[in-house]
Amino acid sequence: MPRTKIQLKGQFRLDRRQSEALSLQIARQLQDAIESGGVPRGTCLPSTRALARMLGVSRNTTITAYEELAARGLVRSRRGAGVYADTPAVVSGFDMAAVTRAAQYPSRSVSLRDPDGNSLRICF
Repeated sequence: MPRTKIQLKGQFRLDRRQSEALSLQIARQLQDAIESGGVPRGTCLPSTRALARMLGVSRNTTITAYEELAARGLVRSRRGAGVYADTPAVVSGFDMAAVTRAAQYPSRSVSLRDPDGNSLRICF
């Protein structure tokens, strides 16, 4: 898939009087743009420095916004390679037994007693 760059200048409306943090305002607006298709999957987002300069905020604010979007599964990044819009994975058919087996947690247990009457539990 070809990687495209996007210009977001003039698309953000930050309200410094609002109780919501600026980083969350940026994350919310980028999330809306990604989910609505305004920013297609695979689009290269501006660097944290460029976005901070564009919005007149600190670089830490844009780093926090991108980290929030990454936690929500809406962007992916790799140091030095940029930040790209992504779409969150859809979870369907969740199988708890398969997850516990994959995580090496016991999915079954059997309780027994030894000859002395002590209880034993075998997990597998």
